[in-house]
Amino acid sequence: MRTASEGRGFAVARVLTHWAEVVGPEIAALARPVKVGYGRDGFGATLTLLATGAAAPLVQMRLPEIRDRVNACYGYAAISHLKVTQTAADGFAEAQAPYTPPPRSPRPEAEAAATEAAHEIADPGLREALTRLAGHVLSKV
Repeated sequence: MRTASEGRGFAVARVLTHWAEVVGPEIAALARPVKVGYGRDGFGATLTLLATGAAAPLVQMRLPEIRDRVNACYGYAAISHLKVTQTAADGFAEAQAPYTPPPRSPRPEAEAAATEAAHEIADPGLREALTRLAGHVLSKV
């Protein structure tokens, strides 16, 4: 975890792992930390927060409070700037339209063969599951 968080600029992984404790549950529900960028002169890092479009103005309003709480976690004034990035509720990649393939059912002859193969099984739940599985395997669905 430490190596992954350091790759995003987080010298203190606790900011990522205990975000709700650092900033409080209200702010944690609105935004999450994405990365820390350091300036060329080495003083005053920029913390980038990810928020949904509707929550971004609320987060923007509370930036001084967030900065103070994060700096308290670091133990010194490590963060001097905060930037809010807006996205969909699910994030960048997850906001794509979901693909749901059409439901497929086994061919009737494969379903009949599966029912015949599983008729000796005593447990009804197991018999139904195996019949369904065999029907799909026999019809190559």
